[in-house]
Amino acid sequence: MSQSFDVVVIGAGPGGYIAAIRAAQLGFKTACIDQWSNASGGPAPGGTCTNIGCIPSKALLQSSENFEHAGHAFEDHGIKVEGLSLDLARMLVRKDKVVKQNNDGILFLFKKNKVTFFHGHAAFASAANGEYTIDVSAQKPEQVTAKHVIIATGSNPRALPLAPFDETKVLSNDGALRIDGVPKRLGVIGAGVIGLEMGSVWRRLGADVTMLEALPVFLGAVDEQIAREAYKALTRQGLKISLGVAIQKVDVADDVTVHYTDSKGAAESATFDRLIVSIGRVPNVIGLNGEALGLALDSRGFIEVDADCRTNLANVYAIGDVVRGPMLAHKAEEEGVAVAERLAGQHPHVDFNTVPWVIYTSPEIAWVGQTEQALKTEERAYRAGSFPFMANGRARAMGDTTGLVKILADANTDEILGVHMVGPMVSELISEAVVAMEFRASAEDLARICHAHPSLSEATKEAALGVDGRTLNF
Repeated sequence: MSQSFDVVVIGAGPGGYIAAIRAAQLGFKTACIDQWSNASGGPAPGGTCTNIGCIPSKALLQSSENFEHAGHAFEDHGIKVEGLSLDLARMLVRKDKVVKQNNDGILFLFKKNKVTFFHGHAAFASAANGEYTIDVSAQKPEQVTAKHVIIATGSNPRALPLAPFDETKVLSNDGALRIDGVPKRLGVIGAGVIGLEMGSVWRRLGADVTMLEALPVFLGAVDEQIAREAYKALTRQGLKISLGVAIQKVDVADDVTVHYTDSKGAAESATFDRLIVSIGRVPNVIGLNGEALGLALDSRGFIEVDADCRTNLANVYAIGDVVRGPMLAHKAEEEGVAVAERLAGQHPHVDFNTVPWVIYTSPEIAWVGQTEQALKTEERAYRAGSFPFMANGRARAMGDTTGLVKILADANTDEILGVHMVGPMVSELISEAVVAMEFRASAEDLARICHAHPSLSEATKEAALGVDGRTLNF
């Protein structure tokens, strides 16, 4: 006999579990279905982000940064480290522990908010009388019905047709997080967010890392000035980044040989012990059986939705990576909250222009709003202000002065149009810019706010002052 709910959420990634919790808070009888399993076969809610994405990658980034600091930076602080060695197995155990803590935390939140959780694969079975029937494939098969369905099935890594993932030699983000020994030679196809973060982890731990990027420019979506600073810093650290590359052939044997042409069209080849492929992600609709009900997909395989995340099926919504917009965990969360609140008759709004982006390399890269090149393209009059971390007292004390903060404001109204950062802990600094832009603050507003001294956030204040040409410390 099927169980009946007001709302069923398919997928317990950042968008799905947050949507389920918010729906339950608003008084809906809510269930969430998710198929992720841990090593012992138990439930592992949290989706790609928690299990093989955001959380484990940040754990390894932190561990590898600590290792690099111990080997190279501590001496400047008067700290001598002798006999430094790497225990990679223990580092990976710590990463897995962090993941499990997050898995368990989501299960606790479901219980706390009275969300019924089903561990299994969900697929649409039928629709009748204003309700949807969903089959849950699990050790103990279940069937549920719901008035409203929220699809939050996320995305999968895009494979390179010339070299499908085997997670042994050719790795997705999943395999890249589970390498059991530091490869001497590591290749990375794709110098985007995932490629740079994974490349940074293994370079710090001792790998010789070569990155092959198809685009002719580095981080094309990032403000050009910030991208240049990041490129200089990352290549200075030892990442070898080739741009404008076209992959021709990949031979996988005891090692992996990539044949490609460089930016000038010259034939090249490189041999690696492991190859990470990070060329984007594709929406995950595998096994959902939406086609049986006529669920509409666009030409790229994303579920078609309107501005409020409604699909073409009545009372069926879709959020996160499986729909248009940036493939970011926090974007999915905001859409999840918004959909739950719309079901309750509220009128929330998600503005993609104020969704922040972060790359957790060292230096970190973060931005929100429009880039300078975009403003030039649309011929919008603007003013720019910037401030380098080398002039920031806290950055000097930390021994990490790479990078800058840059603010772009409308030339006539002074409204902040974009904020771009590269430097220490800018993943934490960017939120101030998001708040400012959400409230349509001017650069002058930000410049007039008192910031603690010494703090990295003073660089944001100084960049805002710089829009008017009156920085105080540079």
